[in-house]
Amino acid sequence: MMKLFDVYPLYPIELMKAQGSTVWDKNGQEYLDLYGGHAVISIGHSHPTYVARMTEQLSNIGFYSNSIIIGGQAELAEKLGRVSGYPSYQLFLTNSGAESNENALKLASFHTGRKKVVAFTKAFHGRTAGAVAVTDNPSIVAPINDTSHVTFHPFNQIEGLSDVITEETAAVIVEGIQGVGGIQVASTPFLKALRQRCDETGAQLILDSVQCGYGRSGKFFSHQYAGINPDMMTTAKGMGNGFPIGGVLIAPHIQASYGLLGTTFGGNHLACTAANVVLDIIEEENLLANATQIGAYIEQELAGIQGIKEVRGRGLMIGIELEEAVGPIRDALLHQHHIFMGYAGKHTLRLLPSLAIDQAIADRFLESLRSVLKG
Repeated sequence: MMKLFDVYPLYPIELMKAQGSTVWDKNGQEYLDLYGGHAVISIGHSHPTYVARMTEQLSNIGFYSNSIIIGGQAELAEKLGRVSGYPSYQLFLTNSGAESNENALKLASFHTGRKKVVAFTKAFHGRTAGAVAVTDNPSIVAPINDTSHVTFHPFNQIEGLSDVITEETAAVIVEGIQGVGGIQVASTPFLKALRQRCDETGAQLILDSVQCGYGRSGKFFSHQYAGINPDMMTTAKGMGNGFPIGGVLIAPHIQASYGLLGTTFGGNHLACTAANVVLDIIEEENLLANATQIGAYIEQELAGIQGIKEVRGRGLMIGIELEEAVGPIRDALLHQHHIFMGYAGKHTLRLLPSLAIDQAIADRFLESLRSVLKG
């Protein structure tokens, strides 16, 4: 009998139903989901509008390739440009964050005719060949993955940027807020320095917004707090609320040509429907404002809890650095209080809930965390 390739450590929990920020396992046990499967659930599980429109789309046509017109693509490009504040940019649709980063790096190389890339310490950009090469984790880089063209510079360090970003640099890739790296926010001076140095050298600035984008920070893209415009932004995760879809937003100066990029599944009918519904609900339910408001409330309340060393992040992308190891805390929240949380490193809890959570949900989490930390 074929078995699964065993690369994921699993909790003995099988989820069978989900609604909003609540999920239920096969035994009927209810959990509060404050992780959204790695920041994927942006508008809440099984949102009725999402379910209705996805069902309607599937009953009509679920898939065809990019060899024909797919009306949802143009609708998504217009809507995403307007809601994000980048109407003059172009959109290439993919299936995942790694694929988005892969294509952004390729475009930067095509555009500049260069090969070298600058990335940053503790970065995570994906597990495909180009993306893993710019990820600061040697343990997931296979011998076949070429890393000779990549230089890692300390995250948030302005000093030395002029030495590593040169006229030979094709791309600089950076997360607006590092997720796997521990919810580390790229500072405004750092992002401005990157933009300036890329302008001086012609290197293309790529903002990996796969986890920190799509309203999670309280702005559509977290780098918008710094007032800079990247050459490309990559998205995925919250873009489809669980349906696989990603994208690259591409500045007008980068020219398209037939055959330059390609994808079989990217931008299919169901994926575009999912992404269009997500943007509609983000607007209709004012989820960016909600992320700002509830995120600020949670951060304010966390500041008074003993056992917390530091709180980092923006909006509803929050890292809680603890004085003690995070593993037992996360396990207690899951098994005793039935709350799904993430982690990043040995001491940091990761809070990545639906952008639609309310204060009652925030209070339930805060009460549980206080209880666990008191021991």
